[in-house]
Amino acid sequence: MTETTLHDPKVYQIKIAGELPESWSDWFSGLVAEAQTSANGASTTTLTGPIIDQAALHGVLDRIRDLNLKLIAVTEMDPRAHTTGER
Repeated sequence: MTETTLHDPKVYQIKIAGELPESWSDWFSGLVAEAQTSANGASTTTLTGPIIDQAALHGVLDRIRDLNLKLIAVTEMDPRAHTTGER
């Protein structure tokens, strides 16, 4: 069994309003961008992936602010539940 430590990257899901192209994932430290459209037609994008530390998380959040994107939610996920596919 592997335990996480304070030095392990945390996995986050960051949800923003609007649809961003998947190619923008490079702008967000390699987080995977997935766009969704709800039944009422509202588009959102979820950025998911590991973020090394709090400073890096704030860097991603600063970029969202600088791009004038609407932040909906930031959720820390259980890293064991997150699997990353090789690109």
